[in-house]
Amino acid sequence: MSDIHVLIVDDEEALVRSLSYALRAEGMRISTAGSGEAALERVTGGPADIDIVLLDLGLPGIDGLATLDGLRALQPGLPVIMISAHGDTRAAVQAVKGGATDYLTKPFELDDLLATIASTLATPGPGLDDKPVDAGLHGQSLAMSTLSAAVQRIARSSATRILLLGESGTGKTLVAQALHAHSSRVAHAFIEVNCAALPEQLIEAELFGSEKGAYTGAHQKRVGLVSQADGGTLFLDEIGELPLALQAKLLHFLENGSYRAVGANRASSADVRVVAATNRDLAEDVRLGRFREDLFYRLNVITVDIPPLRERGDDVLLLAEYFARRQALEEGVEAIRFEADCLAALRAHRWPGNVRELKNLIERLTILSPGRAISAALLPAPMHGPELASEAQALGDQLERAERELVSDALSRAAGHKGLAAHLLGISRHALKRRLQRLGIER
Repeated sequence: MSDIHVLIVDDEEALVRSLSYALRAEGMRISTAGSGEAALERVTGGPADIDIVLLDLGLPGIDGLATLDGLRALQPGLPVIMISAHGDTRAAVQAVKGGATDYLTKPFELDDLLATIASTLATPGPGLDDKPVDAGLHGQSLAMSTLSAAVQRIARSSATRILLLGESGTGKTLVAQALHAHSSRVAHAFIEVNCAALPEQLIEAELFGSEKGAYTGAHQKRVGLVSQADGGTLFLDEIGELPLALQAKLLHFLENGSYRAVGANRASSADVRVVAATNRDLAEDVRLGRFREDLFYRLNVITVDIPPLRERGDDVLLLAEYFARRQALEEGVEAIRFEADCLAALRAHRWPGNVRELKNLIERLTILSPGRAISAALLPAPMHGPELASEAQALGDQLERAERELVSDALSRAAGHKGLAAHLLGISRHALKRRLQRLGIER
């Protein structure tokens, strides 16, 4: 990932500074533009050495879609990753159909951005462990070596129906991204769908599209995610949550690539690699009538079992150090350090939330204790013996109350304006959003 030249096109100065700092720490060279016009001028007048563009959808002057058209006209082969605000996902995906390589929705994690850049610029050959972007897959344990080898083989195979099995937080999304990045489909879109997050009454239209007037509120034709993933990869996360009625239609599509948009008179087809993922026991769901048996067997041809963190030995320590460095870069602070009793506690913990739990823990420790040496006493109560539990719980509650008061005070002083509140706190707007979500503060 070193020596890649990235052009960041965004008018949000705090985000541009944060991204520039983080990407430079990965060895990349950075150029920036605050508008579409400036981006086009840079590509036209500057040296032709830009490797990839991060392009915001909402820009002053000409918008992101118009800028995308201009970039494609100037340099047709230049990879462009669209960045959209929450709620603009459909427009961003339409941009993918119009020539963008991929898209991210704000707020996004640095790991997600790095994974997307890697997917965009990926070339066949290197193993997963050579890519620092695959943080959740990185490790030296036998379990991870086996997983990495399996992902490499499957990614380059002709398999188009793959099922990922693993506990929540093990990195199923990263595995799906790696399967796409190392495949011959990497030049096409990677579309992720959380089956548990879509409203049941709209999920069919989201997946397969709909005609204008097909249902109440369908004021225009909707292009489905299956169509948008044509030639690429469709990642169906939480497949076990898919309603039974839609499971039959998905099965039909999986069998022959044919589907019918809601309200359409004719069928359409798409060439899509479908990667499904679940943390549920689908065989048990079949027995209980919650999941179609024929769909289960159609998906259960190529399976990838993702090991839980507790079975990965000292990988937890490698990942803790990795996340500590990454979070320090993102926050612009000194990285936390781990004392011997802390490392022992991390190693002994069962990690029911797996890599996600570890990452969230390191984020919290970095925010509350930047640059400190972390002892076991600063870890959550379940991670150490009963003699430290009450002390650690009390300290954790005290720190959370202090953080909540600081954030609430900044919001009050800023009259609810998040950008100004972030400035008062000395953090980025993106970092403030994460804190508001974690603390459950609604403004």
